[in-house]
Amino acid sequence: MSKRDYYEVLGVSKSATKEELKKAYRKLAIQYHPDKNPDDKAAEDKFKEAAEAYEVLSNDEKRSRYDQFGHAGMGGATGGGGFGGFSDIEDIFSSFGDIFGGHFGGFGGFGGQRAQRVNKGSNLRVKVRLTLQEIAKGVEKKIKVKKYVACEVCSGTGAKNGTSTETCSTCNGRGQVTRVQRTILGQVQTSSVCPTCNGEGKIVKEKCTHCHGEGLTKADDVITINIPAGVEEGMQLSVSGKGNAARRGGVNGDLLVLIEEESHPELIRDGNNLLYNLFVSVPDAILGGTAEIPTLDGRVKVKIDAGTQSGKMLRLRGKGLPDVNRYGVGDLLAKINVWIPNNIKKDEKKLIEKLSESDSFTPNPTNEEKSFFQRMREYF
Repeated sequence: MSKRDYYEVLGVSKSATKEELKKAYRKLAIQYHPDKNPDDKAAEDKFKEAAEAYEVLSNDEKRSRYDQFGHAGMGGATGGGGFGGFSDIEDIFSSFGDIFGGHFGGFGGFGGQRAQRVNKGSNLRVKVRLTLQEIAKGVEKKIKVKKYVACEVCSGTGAKNGTSTETCSTCNGRGQVTRVQRTILGQVQTSSVCPTCNGEGKIVKEKCTHCHGEGLTKADDVITINIPAGVEEGMQLSVSGKGNAARRGGVNGDLLVLIEEESHPELIRDGNNLLYNLFVSVPDAILGGTAEIPTLDGRVKVKIDAGTQSGKMLRLRGKGLPDVNRYGVGDLLAKINVWIPNNIKKDEKKLIEKLSESDSFTPNPTNEEKSFFQRMREYF
């Protein structure tokens, strides 16, 4: 697969100045930085690609050869590490750490003395479905997951029972190797992950036969998750240290919990508010009455005023959902819909036609009209 043009990678013209190159590279490096894109191989490759392009174009001699002969003119000029000779991401930070200006704090702060690499297990992702009642109160959930745990036979060391690990002779247990490179600015000292022990600092003499030297085995685990009130569909919660164990020791990854909501049979969520369509009969809308509205705590009765119009909103304060950041509780909003029957009896139709000619039947119904409305209630 052919490489992309270095100028295209950085998004600059062939006449770009060193300052423009530096600015373009810094922008891409921040965009695809590993801390902002954890476990994203595509972002990591773009990060390395940008570093390779900047390494060549920021060097006058390499840039001149590249402008003349393209990638073919590079030969071994960029080293043999795959992306500009960088064996890993930390190597990139060692060479160009000053460009970031401390924008990120990972990887030892880009320069200076780096601490030994600490292994971290991968994250686990699970989905949890919640009812509105559970969301309103908060809930404790127990979920069963299959994940990597430290091998019980070797206690996670990867070494055969009765044997031990030994310090890596290549890096002397530091997990990193240091080398000195000559550049146009003088000698530059860089550090990278030890290729012998993969940054672990130790070598397994005899591998554990149960985990084959990995220090990990698959097992079922029941994890308790405390979900706060007010969470929403699509929210992601992180439970620290409940993910996969790290290979041959280190720290566990995290458990990432994606929230899903179950639909309520009658209520609709709108942020922290709940919506309900309340249907009332024509007689109740005209004469007034009572109606029942479902809430998350049970059904409640509300008063329907005489002369209520379709579309009127009734607000039940505090009957909605709590804010996940504890900024209060939403309301329950009931929209009144006056239900018009499709079929009525002949005598009822005549009475309605008679009432339609009256200007006062709505506010001051006669006994005959009241009797009719009572029959309509029974009919509906």
